[in-house]
This record gives sequence, structure tokens and C-alpha cells, in this order.
Amino acid sequence: MVKRELIAYLDAFLRIEQVKDSGPQGLQVDAGADEVTTVAFSTDSALPCIESAVQAGAQLLIVHHGLFWGHEQLLRGPFGAQVRRLFEAGLSLYGAHLALDAHPEVGNNAELARLFAVTVTRWWGDANGTPIGVLGDAPAGLTLADLVAQVGALLGVAPLVHAYGPAQVRRVAIVSGFGAPMAAEAQALGADTFLTGETSHASFYTAQALGINLIYAGHYATETVGLQALARHLAARFPLQTVWLDHPTGL
Repeated sequence: MVKRELIAYLDAFLRIEQVKDSGPQGLQVDAGADEVTTVAFSTDSALPCIESAVQAGAQLLIVHHGLFWGHEQLLRGPFGAQVRRLFEAGLSLYGAHLALDAHPEVGNNAELARLFAVTVTRWWGDANGTPIGVLGDAPAGLTLADLVAQVGALLGVAPLVHAYGPAQVRRVAIVSGFGAPMAAEAQALGADTFLTGETSHASFYTAQALGINLIYAGHYATETVGLQALARHLAARFPLQTVWLDHPTGL
């Protein structure tokens, strides 16, 4: 497939121009050939992820955490090594951060809701003008213990749970990655349970004071599902081989 056509499709499908982020999204490094046959997907753009994409024979690597975050960076040290390796290998890099969090079809939060059978009733959690989180109704009869077990099984993690809400789960808020500071907003919207990725020390007392269940499933794990959904979408639509690169951080 012609690379520029694939990039144009991704930009439109993921609403790259409409979803504002702290840094540039879309094609961040144009290093390879004009034809793409294999696309690799990884949560991060760290050097081990790049090396795995090279070993997989990919011409394009699509990531959630790209290289650029709205500030100047010198091409030296680990950052320089990442950029240098991309050009050496002829591997182009595409980043979709908030655009992937917010996407209603293949986004991290939409996909987490689908995995846990949460019926989405609204989007919330403003990030640079775009709501990235989902709020919805839990399946009838779902208990907190049930949901925690599902999270562990489907994401392959041992979630950290602060069980300060009801044992019966009715309204679930979801924000992938570092959503801990958004617990109060989730509770104000009527959620009794908040599923997110990464915690903070202060969040322990926040959950306790709010009387809400907090499930921390890991920043990494909660931000793998959108990329995997995007890979399935592209493989079904285009003659492309897709490869998922799993580099868990345990965080």
C-alpha cells in the first residue's frame, strides 16, 4: 500500500487535526520507503520497541506514546538514538495519543468499555478541548469482585483496587493511562466505580473521601487495547500485515 495513502486514511479516521494534543500527532518520522506492507503497533516508541518493529520487517510503526511532546529536544542521548535507529532502518513512526484515547470506535476507552460490556452513555474528561473518558452502565448484577476478575483476566494484570464504593457496580467511568486525578469528576457524574491505569499517592485518600471504587489496571495495559483494535481495523480494510509488539512496563 502507498504510504501517503495510508497516512491520509489514518489522519482522517483518527481525527488527527481535530483532536489537539500537547505535541504533534500523526506521522512524526518519515524515514522509509513509499510502500508499506507491514505495520507494527506498540504502546511506546522506546528503542526496544523500535528494534522489535525492525525485526518484524515493518515499514511503519504506530504508537500511542510518540517522540514529541511540545518542547524542544536535542538529538542526543536516548532520544537521539531512537531517531537515528528509525532512519537507519527506514522505519517511519506514526503517533496517536489523545486521538486514540478519544476515538469512539478503536479508542482505548471505547475498547475498554466494550471489553467489560459497559454501555457508554456519555463521554467526559476534557483534555485540550476533547472528552477522552467514557461513562456508562455496567451489566446487570455485576459486582466489584466480578469486574476486578475480568480486568485481571482480559488485560493480564493484577489490578490495584481501592474498594471504597458499593459492592454492586452500576455506573462505571473509564480513563486509560493516568486518570487518577479525574476520580472526583467521575464520582460527580454518578460513577460508583472508576477504572483507570496509573495511580498516585494522593488518590488513595481521594477515593476514600469520595466513597468510590478505584481500579488501577496499569498505564501500559490500559493503553494497549486501542492500538490492537486499530490493527484489526486496518487489517480488515487494507492488504496489510499487522504485528503487535508487547513491551509491558509493569506500570
